Amino acid sequence: MELLSKIVNLLEEKKAEDIVILDVSELTNIADYFIIATANSAVHARALAEYITETLEKEGIAPLHVEGLENANWILLDFVDIIVHIFQKEWREYYDLEWLYSTARRVEV
Repeated sequence: MELLSKIVNLLEEKKAEDIVILDVSELTNIADYFIIATANSAVHARALAEYITETLEKEGIAPLHVEGLENANWILLDFVDIIVHIFQKEWREYYDLEWLYSTARRVEV
């Protein structure tokens, strides 16, 4: 939960919008939690991803995998137990992970 809180705080510091945390541990084996956030542009999405990555790397925490930085429509940061999804608004609406994982418990930090 500590890493979950840190990531949410970093997203809030850089003005990510509509941050949602889903406990997907009972629904998939790829992660325990999804953090979903909206960026207002490609530049903002990249800035969010880079800020999270750079800040956590200073603490010795690096993502296992990063996808989507080039186009920045949907950036995925894989921290093994936590996957961070940073979407531009229209991409978030289109892929609608909240609906796909609608039975997941929402988590407050």
